[in-house]
Amino acid sequence: MTGLLLAAVIIGAIGIIIGVLLGIASEAFKVEVDEKEILVRAELPGNNCGGCGFPGCDGLAAAIAAGTAPVNGCPVGGAPVADKIAAIMGVESGSAEKKVAFVKCKGTCDKTRVKYNYYGIDDCSKVAVVPGAGEKACIYGCMGYGSCVKACQFDAIHVVDGVAVVDKEKCVACGKCVAACPNHLIELVPYKAEHLVQCSSHDKGKDVKAKCDSGCIGCTLCTKQCEADAIHMDNNVAVIDYSKCTNCGKCAAKCPAKVIL
Repeated sequence: MTGLLLAAVIIGAIGIIIGVLLGIASEAFKVEVDEKEILVRAELPGNNCGGCGFPGCDGLAAAIAAGTAPVNGCPVGGAPVADKIAAIMGVESGSAEKKVAFVKCKGTCDKTRVKYNYYGIDDCSKVAVVPGAGEKACIYGCMGYGSCVKACQFDAIHVVDGVAVVDKEKCVACGKCVAACPNHLIELVPYKAEHLVQCSSHDKGKDVKAKCDSGCIGCTLCTKQCEADAIHMDNNVAVIDYSKCTNCGKCAAKCPAKVIL
């Protein structure tokens, strides 16, 4: 009986000592957490898509609390989340214009020429290193093998008739599809933009028409119609400055190739 009591006392003493040591260690090595960081993180949607440029929502919350990231830095949450975070940080939320991804290609299967039949892995980044960069004659266009589709966590982009198409209502502008496209065909544009150029070819008009029926031929007619100086030619393809565009539609109406929405 004495042995049992002695063992109990020893175990109890050891427990007390360990508890005291753990208490001392927790105080010595504790990490101070900014209360604002916790509040900001609670408002973020938790998608951890990386569209903000930080490693997940935790990284963005820490950066906002530290003042190194804007309160409207979350592309998924948009203006509503930005307003809540701004209230926590005691600042103005600022402009948080909604953007969506846009694929600069109209070369569907019935419009573009084919050089050969490709049989292999359905992945644009893999096909990009194949001779000719895929079966389509236009090396600038959408390959249609769905790397962007695989990158999207929001089911907002799909390949339709050989070309990736974005669902504006599902897109959160995280930028994953932009990074996934080896031809750099996808860009983030204002949600309200009504007129967009559906081509990225840098070939001259004759070569464009030989490869695709829906390519920009570089005629410059669109630039001559724009009264807002919002559209210019860049290496044989029309490019719109959305900060100037008034959505008048004159460029689209005049485009002979009908590549401007």
